[in-house]
Amino acid sequence: MNFLAHIYLSDDNDHIKIGNFMADGIRGKNFDTFPVDIQKGIALHRAIDTYTDAHPIFRESTKKLHSRYHHYAGVIVDIFYDHFLAKNWTVYSNENLEEYIQQFYQSLKDNKPLLTERTIGMMPYMIKQNWLSSYQTVDGIKNILTQMDRRTKNESKMRFATEELREFYTEFEKEFTLFFEDLRAHVKAQLNA
Repeated sequence: MNFLAHIYLSDDNDHIKIGNFMADGIRGKNFDTFPVDIQKGIALHRAIDTYTDAHPIFRESTKKLHSRYHHYAGVIVDIFYDHFLAKNWTVYSNENLEEYIQQFYQSLKDNKPLLTERTIGMMPYMIKQNWLSSYQTVDGIKNILTQMDRRTKNESKMRFATEELREFYTEFEKEFTLFFEDLRAHVKAQLNA
């Protein structure tokens, strides 16, 4: 669900962004029916996830959450890291965040025939509630986590995770900053390969 980071890391190619955005809903290795750049986006998403899950800084962030949220700790940290990307957007991009987000939403609409059913179903809610923009605030993160918690029938308790975000805010932000530099370098190498 850390959509903003995946979109941002896709460079300026709309189809790679879309593939990267949709990838969580695409299972297995049989995605060769999509256009080549969407396939690249799907592969990039998986490479990002693999790299992230194994990274020691990311793991350090999840340790603060593991006892309370168990296997959801990684999902929560993904969302926290999107918060820090949105909050510090001007460090990473010269584009206005809201314009960047609106351009991505428009790209989804323009490329609707290429989208999965799951993405088409989610799109109206995402755009209407402006999920990507809501990552900028802790209250926005709480809303996202509450929606995600509902999908687990409130078993994950993710709706409470902003308590830890507030408690360890400075630590999470430092960890994100260090991790994201490593991730950006890794993705750049992937895209150039």
